[in-house]
Amino acid sequence: MSEFRCTRCGKDGPRLPAPPMPGPFGQRVYAEVCGPCWQAWLQHQTALINHYGLNLRDSQAKQFLTQQTEAFLFAPAAPDS
Repeated sequence: MSEFRCTRCGKDGPRLPAPPMPGPFGQRVYAEVCGPCWQAWLQHQTALINHYGLNLRDSQAKQFLTQQTEAFLFAPAAPDS
């Protein structure tokens, strides 16, 4: 695994070993997000699935998780107060 600067946390960290999902979004995650931030997303994703009781066979649930993934990983950080 190579190291690079993560766009989510702004730190140098280990790159994921491979894109975590197929397609352009998976490639973007691979190119821009470090391993620790991806692991943080996986924990948050599990919490969302459990909290909302999401059925991942449902297209609306998949769409919701995709939106949440993008917001979690790529939304601009709020400025410190």
